[in-house]
Amino acid sequence: MKKLSSKEILVIGFALFAMFFGAGNLIFPPSIGLGAGEKWKAALLGFSLTGIGLPILGVLSVTISGGSIDSLLNKVGPKFSIVFGILIVILIGPLLATPRTGATAYELGIKPLFPSITPFISSIIFFGLTLFLTIKPSSIVDVIGKFLTPILLIMISTIIFKGISNPIGVPINTKMSQPFSIGFGEGYQTMDLLAAIVFGSIIVDDIKNRGITAKKEQFKVVAKTGFIAAIGLGIVYGGLLYLGATGSSVFPQGIEKVSLTTNITNTVLGSLGEIVLGICVYSACLTTSIGLTATMGHFFNKVSKGKLKYKTIVIISTIISIIISNTGVESIITFADPILKIVYPIAIVLVIINVFDNLIENKRIYLGATIGTFCVSLVDGLSAMGINTSFIGKIVQTLPFADSGFGWMFPAVLGIILAHLITKIKENVFA
Repeated sequence: MKKLSSKEILVIGFALFAMFFGAGNLIFPPSIGLGAGEKWKAALLGFSLTGIGLPILGVLSVTISGGSIDSLLNKVGPKFSIVFGILIVILIGPLLATPRTGATAYELGIKPLFPSITPFISSIIFFGLTLFLTIKPSSIVDVIGKFLTPILLIMISTIIFKGISNPIGVPINTKMSQPFSIGFGEGYQTMDLLAAIVFGSIIVDDIKNRGITAKKEQFKVVAKTGFIAAIGLGIVYGGLLYLGATGSSVFPQGIEKVSLTTNITNTVLGSLGEIVLGICVYSACLTTSIGLTATMGHFFNKVSKGKLKYKTIVIISTIISIIISNTGVESIITFADPILKIVYPIAIVLVIINVFDNLIENKRIYLGATIGTFCVSLVDGLSAMGINTSFIGKIVQTLPFADSGFGWMFPAVLGIILAHLITKIKENVFA
């Protein structure tokens, strides 16, 4: 049985880290730290669950289920698999995540250094590079793992090391209530769990192409590479969030995320700050953009059974991303919030249940859990849109853990129980 070398596992692990660490992962931790102040550790724990634990679990779940997004979502139903799969890929593709990488690359990487370059020109260059590096999918993992990730890690490590060794301030009491749940909820904005559901197929396919065909060995490789990615993400998130916390005594609450990241870096590194941050941001955003665009191409090529060509899809995706990225980072974040409140809890529940799939005989509980979760997440999303949910919204707020943003947990468990009971009743009645 063939096994991968330590070097190959390290390259794939670096690639997985870089795919996850993109636009949102760079600008959200400092902002969370700023808001949490001296409670930054609780906020980091919450953010780490949605920003590290769940994404890695997502990749493992895809591997366990069979190595594709279809194999995971089909357990709810074929129609759900198509609809929810398309929704996820569009969200992490040209609607939200991919355009945000281009917008962040401009606002943090290009604008401070080259103010004469317009957002439109910047987006054309950025997504032109994305298209160039994505058009040949076989080289994606190696390009990211061998070349772009080391640059990214060196730049980020420089910022974090300087910020910790010479703090810009001290964490203060910001009077934030429930820092854990706020950190957990902010992790939605990274969209990494949604990305993991589809990134998993890229990683599994790459492992297969390297000659690892046994599912048990594939799982071991994914677990090892996931561990490498988790360590990298943990160090980076912890460092950036702590830097934000030290800035709570320096910068005003409510400062825009992009401005905060820029100010922290400039304070920590002085005149070199803009250059280092620019390289760091561009590398982070480009690696994520490559992974997301490739995912988009693979998914729709497969769903259309080859009718939609991979190259055609990635070209269309980059064009749409260019247009949306010009709306700016904050606009994309604001638009994404209610959508993610609806979609993310469903993805969380499905990934967690799938980890225990070998122990589950009644597959109908996937449907029950999905329906239960959706009933609450939909209300939360509509409320985030400013829509008056009146009586139903008040009921949702009485659910256990609803005040912490986890009101969907109880309905998910209830859906599992009801699905199991209904199945048993049907079996007894029609036996």
